[in-house]
Amino acid sequence: MNGVGRVRGGRLPDATATEALGARLAKVLQPGDLVLLEGPLGAGKTTLVRGLVAALGGDPLEVCSPTFVLLESYAVSGGAIVRVHHADLYRLRGRSSAPLDEVGLGDALDDPAAVTAVEWPESWSWLGGLARRVCRVRLDYEGDTRDASVEWSMPPL
Repeated sequence: MNGVGRVRGGRLPDATATEALGARLAKVLQPGDLVLLEGPLGAGKTTLVRGLVAALGGDPLEVCSPTFVLLESYAVSGGAIVRVHHADLYRLRGRSSAPLDEVGLGDALDDPAAVTAVEWPESWSWLGGLARRVCRVRLDYEGDTRDASVEWSMPPL
């Protein structure tokens, strides 16, 4: 599994811990990987992406929720990974149409030198079948504490 089993979720007491989870994920990501980020508003999905981008050598200050633009791309210097595409599908929830072309998500997923992180993928369960390796992160919170679960799926070779 190339180290993916070593990344665990668990209790995240603050934003720093959520960023640290993103950094741990960054260590095992490969170009072409898809990270699906699930959870309610304010659970820390964008914060996790900020940690991932920083750990891959990008500028964490550039990372913001792409709710209105739907897709952002960040340059990173993570070896074979040179870009992180970050999509937020919140505004498209409940729509039956595929977000691939309208958002540019298809091009992002086809980028051989990038990792793609997608917030709010729940309405499009088939997104998980579009990448060779998929990491699904579920973030929930109660008060200031977050709980994270991390699950990897890889089709048979």
